[in-house]
Amino acid sequence: MIGRSDTRSIKDSREERRLFEHRARTGLAFVIVFLLALVGRYVWLQVIAYENFSTRSESNRVNVRPLVPNRGLIYDRRGRVIAENRPAYRLEIVPEKVPGKTDGLDALLDELSTLVELNEDVRRSFHKTRRHYQMFDSVPVKFNLSEQEVARFAVNRHRFAGADVVSYLSRSYPYGELLTHVLGYVGRVDEHDIARLDKGNYRGTRTIGKIGVERYREKILHGTSGFERVESNVRGRVVRVLERRGAIAGTDLVLSIDVAVQQAAWDALGERPGSVVAIDPADGSIIALVSKPAYNPNDFVSGISQRAYKAILDTPYRPLFNRALMGTYGPGSTLKPFIGLAGLELEVVSPQTRMFSSGTFYIEGFSRPYHDWKDGGHGWVTMKTALEQSVNTYFYQLALDLGIDRMHAYLSQFGFGSITGVDMTGEGEGLLPSREWKQNSHGEPWYPGETVIAGIGQGFNLVTPLQLANAVATLVNGGKRHAPRLLYAAKKAGDERAERTNAPIAFEVPVKDTRAWQTVLSGMDRVVNGPLGTAKEVAVNTRYRVGGKTGTAQVYMLDQDATVTDEEVAQHLRDHALFVAFAPVNVPRIAIAVVVEHGGAGSKVAAPVARATLDAWLDQELTP
Repeated sequence: MIGRSDTRSIKDSREERRLFEHRARTGLAFVIVFLLALVGRYVWLQVIAYENFSTRSESNRVNVRPLVPNRGLIYDRRGRVIAENRPAYRLEIVPEKVPGKTDGLDALLDELSTLVELNEDVRRSFHKTRRHYQMFDSVPVKFNLSEQEVARFAVNRHRFAGADVVSYLSRSYPYGELLTHVLGYVGRVDEHDIARLDKGNYRGTRTIGKIGVERYREKILHGTSGFERVESNVRGRVVRVLERRGAIAGTDLVLSIDVAVQQAAWDALGERPGSVVAIDPADGSIIALVSKPAYNPNDFVSGISQRAYKAILDTPYRPLFNRALMGTYGPGSTLKPFIGLAGLELEVVSPQTRMFSSGTFYIEGFSRPYHDWKDGGHGWVTMKTALEQSVNTYFYQLALDLGIDRMHAYLSQFGFGSITGVDMTGEGEGLLPSREWKQNSHGEPWYPGETVIAGIGQGFNLVTPLQLANAVATLVNGGKRHAPRLLYAAKKAGDERAERTNAPIAFEVPVKDTRAWQTVLSGMDRVVNGPLGTAKEVAVNTRYRVGGKTGTAQVYMLDQDATVTDEEVAQHLRDHALFVAFAPVNVPRIAIAVVVEHGGAGSKVAAPVARATLDAWLDQELTP
């Protein structure tokens, strides 16, 4: 109808087209922006950050595992194995693979304890140790798992992410406490070890030499670590080995120790604390080195509990203490041969010089008496008979005539007052007193009475059993003083024959008159074989001739007029018994020093120990 208004809007094509084009351009812009972002991300991932992400991807698939070398074995000089490696299993955890980090570790340990015995000591040690490892490193939890523990874990392994049981070679000492103070032991690597180790060569190594030969020869016993690059699946299981560089096993060592001689000396000491050191004078090699009591080194290999360690600490006479190297004792009359040689070589006396022993000695101008061990004395004696009967008054006078300065200078040539240079750690120096030492240590001058008692090995004099044995070896060897050696030979991995090592000559004592040396050795021969010798029992039924010298070292001082028997003195206050010896007299093949703590007279207690040790060595050496 004409004139009726139309309410419908009229369609505007141009506006709709403009609106469509605007929306299309906006959408295209968004597409381009997102496309550019996608391309940029692709460039970032594939070009700029390719190296980083490629490494991450590879590390998820490929792992580098350290290959720990087999520790070198140790033998005695007769080829007996005295330190070996035995197959064992240990439980390990990789913290990075454990869900929940620290809380997860504690929860994992709780669950593992239902299968494997994990006491508080073990758990405490694990948490202490893991702080020194990377999160991706495998940290040991418990060593030497039993077969039952290994079996239980194997069945339930799928429950414990990050934990695994690993086979390894565990150090073992078949002779137990007999060789503890020679070999020492290996123990778990701790924070002190980590600080000094070559971390590259020791990655994966769980034990290290702590003391003794194991510590001193750690570098060559350990060997060189290798590695494996392995490909793993998503569960961490090894699919294949991509690259491998094998570990180089540690060097096998042959020690100069003879187990049979060591055992004989050990048995002869019985239950008494003491030490026996035997040396071959020809080359300085140590045949026996006994310190008693001792402890079982196998207890330390996998980590010792606090309770077990406390039990060792509470054991009487300190089994952890190496008496042979670190124990210091007054040498007593065992020093007399060296005082006598000083008097002869320095021409203070001659072999024919005679002195009268009345049983009491006085320094001119002083009223204090110095007693002999024999009431009434020994009468007229020479150097030989003074050594044979251990005449104190002879050596009182000789020491006074020599003076402390000449005595100190001459005796130091035999190694008294200094370390011997043995190839072990922890050796003691002993003490060879001098005028200067006393002034520096005590702020006092040296008195004549101190010179008198120094002449019989009393007073400030202190020696270690190793020093004493090496001094005797030097005496019978014509003045050639070796640095004692435990390493007899070494055999590198792959070699069939062991390479012999030689003990170096540390010093040569000048020999002015061979007759002086022979006089002293003859006097020591008379100690055992003379009619009045103080150790005649040693010579009974021997196939060889022995020379020696008895000694007694005072533990505490009596009043000068007091006389008591051993039975009247508490055990821990009784004198130490000493004996030094060499045999055969004509061509010595062994020099020996024996110390029996609180044993009393050297002839009764220490000499029989020496005889048993000499027999064990010379019965082998003299048998065709």
